[in-house]
Amino acid sequence: MGGFVDAALGFPAVVFSFALLVVVAYWLFAALTGVVGDAAGTDGDMAADGRGAGGFTVLPAALGFGGVPVTVVLSLVVAVAWFTALAAGVAVGAAGLPVWPAWAARVAGLVLALVAGWYVTWLLARALRRLGGTGRPAGRRDFVGRMCVVRTSAVTPAYGQAEVTAADGSSATVQVRGDDGNGLTAGCRALIFDYDAEGEFFRVGPADGVPDAPGSFG
Repeated sequence: MGGFVDAALGFPAVVFSFALLVVVAYWLFAALTGVVGDAAGTDGDMAADGRGAGGFTVLPAALGFGGVPVTVVLSLVVAVAWFTALAAGVAVGAAGLPVWPAWAARVAGLVLALVAGWYVTWLLARALRRLGGTGRPAGRRDFVGRMCVVRTSAVTPAYGQAEVTAADGSSATVQVRGDDGNGLTAGCRALIFDYDAEGEFFRVGPADGVPDAPGSFG
């Protein structure tokens, strides 16, 4: 056990050890509470057209991780990189190299760990997209024609939010606007019939006569 701790706290594994602890703590918290941060890039209404808070939705798509939550991407990168760095550190220690060659080998192990973490995660992201049946995250315009549930006390020409579910099962809270006197209040179902790109909001109307099952209207 002592040897494992020494390897985990030795270079290059130590570079990723704290990050791995954070990842493990995050997923334990998520498992116990059922709360998973939406900064993960699952906010599909922003992902496809390249906008998102702090660039968290843009970065994964630009690097080939589109459609996979940022928390999952970072967790996989950290985990794979840590195991690779740990293995490299153990291998260098077992080789019994002199000090300077050993440090050079450990630095090479760090670079290898970063490359392995990124590449393996990229491969897994491709597999996850295939399993999910989609090659890209849901875009804002994909929500047009779908049902949503109002989450604010009212929907007016200047204010309103609603929750909408995409075809891949992901959900997002989006800005919505409606005509005066539309009768839409919290919990009401509404039909998204247009998207205003300039204002970055959806136009909605009452879903009278629309079936209860979520999905495309038509």
